[in-house]
Amino acid sequence: MRLPAHPVIRALGALCLLALAWQPVSAAPAAPAERRALQAFASEREFDALLARWREAARSRAERRSAETSLAMSFAQAPATAPAALASKAAADSAASESITNVQTAGVDEGGIVKRAGDHLVILRRGRLFTVNVGDDTLRPVATVDAYAPGSDPRGAWYDELLVHDGRTVVVVGYSAARGGTEIGLFELGRDGSLAWRATHHLRSHDYYSSRNYASRLVGSRLVFYTPMPIDARTLESGAYLPQWRRWPARAPADWQRILPATRIFRTDDEPDPAAGGAALHTVTSCELSRPEAVQCEASAVLGPPGRVFYVSATGVYVWTTESPRRQGWGLPPPVTGPGAMARSAVFRLPLDGSAPTALKTTGSPVDALSFLEDDSGHLNVLLRSGAHGDAMWQAERGNGALALLRVPVASFGDGRGAAPRGAYRPLPSLPGHALHNRYVGDWLLVGTGGAGAAGEPLLGLRYAAPGADRGAARRIALPHGVERIEALGRHALIVGRQGRDLHFTSLRLSGDLAEPADTLVRRDAAQGDTRTHGFFYRALGGDEGLLGLPVRTAGPARAPGAGRASAAVQFLHQRGLGLHAAGELQAHASAAPDDACRASCVDWYGNARPIFMGTRVFALLGYELVEGRVSRGGFWPGAALRIEELRRVDFAPQPALAWGRD
Repeated sequence: MRLPAHPVIRALGALCLLALAWQPVSAAPAAPAERRALQAFASEREFDALLARWREAARSRAERRSAETSLAMSFAQAPATAPAALASKAAADSAASESITNVQTAGVDEGGIVKRAGDHLVILRRGRLFTVNVGDDTLRPVATVDAYAPGSDPRGAWYDELLVHDGRTVVVVGYSAARGGTEIGLFELGRDGSLAWRATHHLRSHDYYSSRNYASRLVGSRLVFYTPMPIDARTLESGAYLPQWRRWPARAPADWQRILPATRIFRTDDEPDPAAGGAALHTVTSCELSRPEAVQCEASAVLGPPGRVFYVSATGVYVWTTESPRRQGWGLPPPVTGPGAMARSAVFRLPLDGSAPTALKTTGSPVDALSFLEDDSGHLNVLLRSGAHGDAMWQAERGNGALALLRVPVASFGDGRGAAPRGAYRPLPSLPGHALHNRYVGDWLLVGTGGAGAAGEPLLGLRYAAPGADRGAARRIALPHGVERIEALGRHALIVGRQGRDLHFTSLRLSGDLAEPADTLVRRDAAQGDTRTHGFFYRALGGDEGLLGLPVRTAGPARAPGAGRASAAVQFLHQRGLGLHAAGELQAHASAAPDDACRASCVDWYGNARPIFMGTRVFALLGYELVEGRVSRGGFWPGAALRIEELRRVDFAPQPALAWGRD
């Protein structure tokens, strides 16, 4: 993600893959009816006893390794080279306003870089918060403040995600390597667009970054965020792993307060081993924002293997944990023992109402949060890949192996002793490549893969819950390009991907058992300017018509997600009856690159461009520029294509006096 600053993966223990294929998955007996929820530790003493056992096991392993290493060195007559530790980075909208964020689940807002609050847009960029008034046919910058507490040192911190509650409380979620945890900044948004810092809270945690997922959600007035805490076999003290909370400024270690007692740490009957496959404390923290002057937070956690993907539905938080094999080097796909080999895993469900978590033993791993869907029939659907191991950092881009769809009733979750039965796994055709993309659209699951040179790579379409179609074959859908993005166009879909140096947009008709390409539009010499879900937005215009926007840039070498060049433009497309027409672009000014004296979050890992639709108005956020477009018909006949041309723009970059006015 960002600049390396602290370890995120340690080569611990032996390879922990369970050599199972999708077909012969066996099921454990169903959990007894009298135990329908996970069991927590009974006391702090019981949790400390577990850590003591792990410490003794780690000591014994270290002694054996030391003896084996000494023997090997005596034969080799040369010192052994210790593996280098892998390091990572230094690290709902207002209820009265319509969402401008492309979210996975309706009613569950996701932390982003721009939110709407009434007549204002609130923007998070490069360690600062900005407001721009867009009400009453205006476009005017209003306020700028640091996204961190006054007087604090932001070095080594990344402020990535923004949420707005009730049109007046702005929440900034970040991670500080220097302070060793998540930062929650609260700001007051005035009716005039003014911003005032209110409070900053610190939560001890490990880095939450994912190249595809977002750490924070807003469900009603509840701020929900996920933080993992990998357990290091070399430092097994409870104080190092149990989340603690404090309010800035902190003057003494005593300011830290435990918010996760051992009696809120849940587990299955499978005990993870931090020295053989790894272990982690997967923590979900919930904060009530209805009284921003006195925010109250509480946490629950599940103990499991370190590989993780989390998903938030309207009713609960799902955490999928997967055992990790020993890694031989960063960027290599995880080894498997055969084409269908799968890691042992478990999926936990933490209800948003605070009731006890439940779990189910599983196998394989989802690619990312979009692999999940808790549907209206009370089922959890999850696309699994045998060689995937979570979406931490850039893991989602490195999976491989066989595919299957797991579909289980949410009511089948229990105390974690039961497993998903064999019949719950539906094998799917394999797809080549590592960067898999998937999306649920209506009652279809769409799965595709492919990079810039992946012409003809198949797209899979599957009716995941259609009556009588549960055992039907997944459909291969031929495309003239790879698959880099799958989005919903109402009840149909849009597939975006490259072929060579060109970016293709293909509309996909989904009707009953039919899934077929309807139209393709090609943007020459271009690539996506933002690969995350929030970079895209679609606005239905009534009937079978809509506008969509996506940041684009001139095609060039592939880069790490989020680290590419700044987006040059937002491309708008008009679809009518799934026919695609280029509606125009709103472009950044090449000269709009001021020296802003950035002190924190100086790389746009979450992108810097967004299409924004507000009523009948259309905007493009491009770095420090907000550009408004004028929408018109390309002719006087009914059904003529829409066109978007620049109406005006504003540059809200920090002024030199503001940027340089601090010591």
